[in-house]
Amino acid sequence: MTRFKSSRRWAIAAAAAVLVLALAGTATAIVVRGGDLIIHADGSFSPTSLPKHENAPITLQGGGEISTASGDLPPVLKTLSIEYDRHGSVETRGLPVCTAGKLQATDTKAARRACPGSIVGTGFGRAIVAFPESRPIPVSSPLTLFNGPKVHGQPSVLAHAFITVPVAATFVVPVTIERISKGVYGYRTEAKIPKIAGGAGIPIAGHLKIGRKWTYKGKRYSYLNARCETGHLQARGEFGFDDGTLLRGTFIRPCQARG
Repeated sequence: MTRFKSSRRWAIAAAAAVLVLALAGTATAIVVRGGDLIIHADGSFSPTSLPKHENAPITLQGGGEISTASGDLPPVLKTLSIEYDRHGSVETRGLPVCTAGKLQATDTKAARRACPGSIVGTGFGRAIVAFPESRPIPVSSPLTLFNGPKVHGQPSVLAHAFITVPVAATFVVPVTIERISKGVYGYRTEAKIPKIAGGAGIPIAGHLKIGRKWTYKGKRYSYLNARCETGHLQARGEFGFDDGTLLRGTFIRPCQARG
């Protein structure tokens, strides 16, 4: 695929995603398509009633599924970048920190026992392992997000997954929550998807619920916080694949200002 075709595909998909959401602001999902490749994605937050001028605790949910119109296996997802609305904040004060060393070579139960106070999100992931001249093998794993060490003063998470087929393997992916100044967007995360089964694994679907509350020095804190200053919150996802395809979709979710 030429660079021109890939860029054109990206532009059409991005425009379509924004249009769908502008016409249906209460929709729970978007569909982004580029050629044969299709991404169904969803995202939401709760509660939707928030203060207008100060942040309040929220919980985020989001995920997606990758497929093709032809029914063929999709290309391998390599990177997932998400930009988040600037009308919010991430708080880690007093929250226990987990390290990659505590999570290496652990299954899901052992990882969660190692850093129970650091868990900020849970979910699941699914993939297909396609070795040459073999039937595709479905694999799945619970996903766990742990509050990680700060990176250049910015918060981070450690994403943990464990699979048992075709062989047992632990994946620990560090992700920095980067502050940015990009119009409506104030935060960005970028995850490099690890190779599954030596590169034969193809990520198919995943979903996460993120949120945590705790008490520190007698005061209550929330991991994620937001305000309803403009009547909506939005996020933008960018999906990079090993064949050079780059797709982007924008989520716009309404909120109700109070106070």
